[in-house]
Amino acid sequence: EKSTDSNKTQESAMKKKKQKKTKGDPKTGQEEESHTCCGCRFPLLFALLQLALGISVTVLGFLMAGISSSLLVRDTPYWAGIIVCVVSLVGFVMLCISYQPDEKTCVQFTVKLMYFLLSALGLVACVLAVAFAAHHYLQMTKFTCDTILESCQCKLDTADPLSRTFVYQDAADCGSLTSMLNLYLLLQMVLNLIAALVCLSACFVMWKHRYQVFYVGVRFYPLTATEGQQQKV
Repeated sequence: EKSTDSNKTQESAMKKKKQKKTKGDPKTGQEEESHTCCGCRFPLLFALLQLALGISVTVLGFLMAGISSSLLVRDTPYWAGIIVCVVSLVGFVMLCISYQPDEKTCVQFTVKLMYFLLSALGLVACVLAVAFAAHHYLQMTKFTCDTILESCQCKLDTADPLSRTFVYQDAADCGSLTSMLNLYLLLQMVLNLIAALVCLSACFVMWKHRYQVFYVGVRFYPLTATEGQQQKV
């Protein structure tokens, strides 16, 4: 009977110790919650948003390219959408890798680094797409267009004979072309701006998780405890 009582007391003491460790250890709690966001693993929400926005920007860019064959590549930013789609695919690959704290595996570190760098590249591409779309939209608000030989020719200043002439090929109606282009450019600005904010948020979360988690107090706590015990002795 005494042996059973001693075993029960030892088991209860071990359970209490485990509960104290799980409650009082902030490092384990942070490691469990650091790779989750809104109840799911970190890159899932960002990857889904990036995939949806990337597909939208890409499809809209190809639609713009189909309006007129003379539109420049910078005016049809499907390239920005493709980059954002690639970033989202890398994020989904990161989800398939089992999480380990402090990047203990080379594969996990490589994929996280690729996701961070591609998110930064997607941010730059989306900002450039917004700038090009805004510049083209401002120009189109000042255009004076005429239909000549199945092409739409637009000028910024009709009074100046040396002003630059913008020619949109394969456009029989200048009114419909300018209205559609204005709508597409506005949509491109909005979608690329949102995609840039999502990529920026992804970069910030990854940077914060990597460089703003300091365990200095946990590391030096045993040293301070031993020093206090020596002083008491």
